[in-house]
Amino acid sequence: MDAHVDVALFFPIFGTDDARRVTASTTSLYSDKTIEVAMMLDVTGSMAGQKIKDLKTAAANAVDSFLGSQDPNKPRVRLSIVPYANSVNTGQLAASSVYVEANASQRKQAPGNASAQSASASPRPDNCATERKGADQYSDAGPVSSMVNRDYLLSSFAANTNTAACPAAALVPLTADVATLKNVIKNLVASGGTAGHIGVQWTWYMLSESWGSVLNASQRPAKLDPKKVGKYAILMTDGEFNLSYFDATSVGGVYNDAGKETTRTAATKLCSAMRDKGIEIFTIGFKLDETNAASTLQNCASPDTGSIKHFYQAADGAELDSAFQTIARNIETLALTK
Repeated sequence: MDAHVDVALFFPIFGTDDARRVTASTTSLYSDKTIEVAMMLDVTGSMAGQKIKDLKTAAANAVDSFLGSQDPNKPRVRLSIVPYANSVNTGQLAASSVYVEANASQRKQAPGNASAQSASASPRPDNCATERKGADQYSDAGPVSSMVNRDYLLSSFAANTNTAACPAAALVPLTADVATLKNVIKNLVASGGTAGHIGVQWTWYMLSESWGSVLNASQRPAKLDPKKVGKYAILMTDGEFNLSYFDATSVGGVYNDAGKETTRTAATKLCSAMRDKGIEIFTIGFKLDETNAASTLQNCASPDTGSIKHFYQAADGAELDSAFQTIARNIETLALTK
């Protein structure tokens, strides 16, 4: 917008003009591009104590930053949260998306959800999900193609380590409901190991249009179109990804050095595939003290662009909160400029 005003000069100095025009110009960017953000939150046992309190504060503040200033009935921004530990609690999506393995013979690509009911006689003990198996393991194919497995070793591992099989908090698909998101965040509980690749997997699903068939209309991710929608993932952890099921032959093999490497490799493969689908990834390491943890997050993050960086390290609660706030501002900037 350009504006001007003519100011009368009572004592002309230059020339004979008795007025001088003063101009001002300002530019404001507005974008009607919609924004979808999925936040992966570490609620593993190592987050107990002050760290889980810091996460609750930072995540709740992030919800306010993303959603607080918009009309919830006509949202431009929607947010999903994916708590993870030994596995991911998929909540109401379990029935249509998670295939319960009964034994090692069922440890293969699960059937699509249309035929899964007749394919497995195993009861559903909970809403947990672990890794996908088979050709869809590193893809965002919807559960019509294949459901996500609940590995048969999960319950045994949880009992053996005296931890919960999956987080108490279920994931929340995309929503603009601030109260719903904050209520889940408020009740986060820290327990279990760090199956980070499973968290990455479900974070991707919550942004993928391929999963629309099992989500309510208001939760469905938009069709990928960079001109109309920006899709962003925020991956947060306080340590090394350290356990996996799909390559283990016994409970003892779920958590060991080989499992850690497998988990890191699986996470970076998923991150790479997610980026290839046009999803921009930000990562946050909270009080990291392992080299492998930092390198995994660096490898998962999208490349930095200009002044916008994509990998953050936080040493305390204030820095964790700052990282989430900076990412929220950067996402809005990217939506305006890309």
